[in-house]
Amino acid sequence: MSARVLDGQALAGRMQQEITPQVAAFAARRGRPPGLAIVLVGQHPASEVYVRNKLKAGRDVGFRADLERLPDTASLGDLLALVERLNESDVHDGILVQAPLPKAFGPDAAARVFDVIAPDKDVDGFTAVNVGRMVQGRPALVACTPSGIIELLVREGIPLEGRRACVVGRSDIVGKPMALLLLQRHATVTICHSKTADLPAVCREADILVAAIGRAGLVTKAFVKPGAAVIDVGMNQVTDAGLAAQLFPEGHPRLAKFRERGSVLVGDVHPEVAEVAGALTPVPGGVGPLTVTMLMMNTLRAARARMDGTR
Repeated sequence: MSARVLDGQALAGRMQQEITPQVAAFAARRGRPPGLAIVLVGQHPASEVYVRNKLKAGRDVGFRADLERLPDTASLGDLLALVERLNESDVHDGILVQAPLPKAFGPDAAARVFDVIAPDKDVDGFTAVNVGRMVQGRPALVACTPSGIIELLVREGIPLEGRRACVVGRSDIVGKPMALLLLQRHATVTICHSKTADLPAVCREADILVAAIGRAGLVTKAFVKPGAAVIDVGMNQVTDAGLAAQLFPEGHPRLAKFRERGSVLVGDVHPEVAEVAGALTPVPGGVGPLTVTMLMMNTLRAARARMDGTR
């Protein structure tokens, strides 16, 4: 058996085509497009790429998409003051502060930023207000990666109601909201983590397995129930030749790419899982593009809520 590929890139493209005329209609009615402000602090190569992709996606669908950059010398106070200014902006409906923040800001910096972002502009869905609304099943701006995964599962016709789901990872950004969204779709949900006893056995019970733990190739065939839908959230840059050889057999094109470039991007799911899973997201091209698309949807939703009083 070879798993059906759940093509997040293709779905993201279709969704962006759906969003574009809605953005145009909003702009025609309100005299301005929805506005997204992305805040980037300092120089971080990966963040530069992520921010560039988000800005392009926003502009492609017709948003006003602005980059607000702070230098490496900025303080946490400077960042909080910028967020407060964006809260008051009439042209920005969504605010996203790109992670990670500088370590010098301290361990509680992200939480302090979330506490300052206006909930109605929180297009990342990370503020306590929006998380609380999500927990209660009330309309909210929801974290982009988990909501993108739900969108993918629903549009690909993968049943959720009554199915067993397992989420490997308990982060506030993916694991916890993912479990809650699956629960709201009437799945029976188990959350696993680094302290879970006999992790492969627990995962093998799942009809839907979401891997979001940040370890390259952790989820092998031993973790997967035959025919299960496997969602790989991991984005791991492998630079170790031994690990690359463990992940990809001799002659595999991804191994050849590693040897050419000295690195390769892989998920948390071992490639061998494709032999037993019923459906599987690729890395890259699976969950990542949908995360960006759901950011666009959240920004449009926030703009409508601010201007029209609707979500």
